Amino acid sequence: MEKVKIKIIITGATGMVGEGVLHEALNSIYIEEVLVIGRKPTGYIHPKLKEYQMVDFYKLEGLLDLVREYDACLFCLGVSSIGMKEDEFTLKTHTLTIGFATILAKSNPNMTFSYISGSATDSSEKGSVMWARVKGRTENDLAKLGFKNTYAFRPGYLQPTVGMKNTLSYYNYIDWIYPFFKVIIPNHTSRLSELGKAMIECAVFGHHTNIIEVKDILALAQQMNERA
Repeated sequence: MEKVKIKIIITGATGMVGEGVLHEALNSIYIEEVLVIGRKPTGYIHPKLKEYQMVDFYKLEGLLDLVREYDACLFCLGVSSIGMKEDEFTLKTHTLTIGFATILAKSNPNMTFSYISGSATDSSEKGSVMWARVKGRTENDLAKLGFKNTYAFRPGYLQPTVGMKNTLSYYNYIDWIYPFFKVIIPNHTSRLSELGKAMIECAVFGHHTNIIEVKDILALAQQMNERA
């Protein structure tokens, strides 16, 4: 039997998380084509890879026709809340994500949309932690857009993939801590490669829950490994 193959969109591929997810997608037998939409080139050359430069993610003219033929979006674009006030973080997180996702849902409601959120995100939108409220609001509003499915991935500590160009420099100093985290906080620790595989598993085969915690990421990655 021929394996299922889909076409996907990835954003944030010049960041650490997005590059790691792109790496898994390019190496997946289930991914036929990857369209990276980003502000600058990835520097990758691959038969599956197409790139579209979009300097301003708040001006989305021309995107409707471009994304129509794709089956899923893995949205890995995001910023840290450190040093930001709520209105600025909301603009760069909620407004940007929902604006982009709205175009995709309008173009192709049969698409699935996977969003990188974060561990301890606040679905109630009423908690005391600013970033968690904003992420929670983003998750909730994505679910209202009419996609075939939306998945909110909530990773904790991510161990980067070896050899990637965009790994944050401080991982050079804390790389040794991963084995300890796996023992001490196993439900808050995963590899970036596992996150990528889990996102592909959901995009291709779906999942019964829309909020994907670390324990789910690990289980989904294992499912993908077993399919190979």
